[in-house]
Amino acid sequence: MAYLAGKIVLAVHAGAPNNGKGDGSTTTPVKKARVRGKTYPYVSAQAFRRWLRDTMTAMGAVASPTERVGKAQGKAQKATTEANPIKYADDDLFGYMKATAKAADTATTLRDSPFMVGTFMAVEPAPPTPDFGVMSRGIDEPVLHSHEFYTADLAAPFLLDLPRVGTFTLPGPNGAGRANYLDEKTTLALAEAVQAGAVATTFRGSRAIRLPLEIRRERVALLLDALAALTGGAKKALHYGDRTPALVAVVAMSGGVNPLGFVIDGAEDGSGLQVRADVLRQELAAWDGEWQPPVRFGWRPGFRNSVREEFEKGLGDLLDAGQVTLDHPRSMLRDLAAEIRAGRHDAWFDDPER
Repeated sequence: MAYLAGKIVLAVHAGAPNNGKGDGSTTTPVKKARVRGKTYPYVSAQAFRRWLRDTMTAMGAVASPTERVGKAQGKAQKATTEANPIKYADDDLFGYMKATAKAADTATTLRDSPFMVGTFMAVEPAPPTPDFGVMSRGIDEPVLHSHEFYTADLAAPFLLDLPRVGTFTLPGPNGAGRANYLDEKTTLALAEAVQAGAVATTFRGSRAIRLPLEIRRERVALLLDALAALTGGAKKALHYGDRTPALVAVVAMSGGVNPLGFVIDGAEDGSGLQVRADVLRQELAAWDGEWQPPVRFGWRPGFRNSVREEFEKGLGDLLDAGQVTLDHPRSMLRDLAAEIRAGRHDAWFDDPER
């Protein structure tokens, strides 16, 4: 096994966790999309990754410093982290791109993200509600303002490429190489890698360096722990809401396929969240030999009880056999993190032999 594939559901109750771009008025909209003529609010992957990064930092991880460049009017503006995945777990897990110009030489340090996540789209149409407010305290002319909020279950898939955590390819001839490389001109990062115990290796056909297994274990476990304690989102003062997952499922896969995408989804008739036991059975059968049991579900008590009862009834034999497990999201994620720290899944950190 080399990938953790999964799906996450966030339950938003009268919330506005991710604001959209305003139109110059005093109304703050939420992010939303039009699909076949209906409105679906969503939380962007960028916002979710920000919440996850901030949660990791709150748990004690040191975040990679950020820098903003290009302040001049009319010039390209960009912001980058330090782009040092040897030193910072978030640079390793979430990726970056940093271009620097030195005299006549331009160097680009690049890493695409081992942790991939989709857009958290509502599972059913949910047109946002406008909320009108007035600021009149201590002033003669009240200031009017408004914003949007909504109630919806939002779902998104995710995929974690475990062998790439703590593994960095080096550019080939003429700069060719995969997008998870360290620029060999960046001698500081390479020196830090050696100091941290990194070793030279070949990874997916390219020259690479790899951090020690204990560091890679800890980074994956930290990500799972942060997901179990996720916090974040906009409009907390007016629309506070718990952002820990209401439902999360994860399974170890030998390839980068996610069999859970249609297991947890919105009903075709727009009636809301469905978690389909029959679809899970068919997916597991189709990918027989490519997944490792159990398929782990974390389901918060009280969340969509009727859906849960039907799901459990449809998978009774697999639950009894331990092929599928069902627990609280926090317990499931933290237990998996503990198993990884203890070395019980070290084989996941290497590509399977074919």
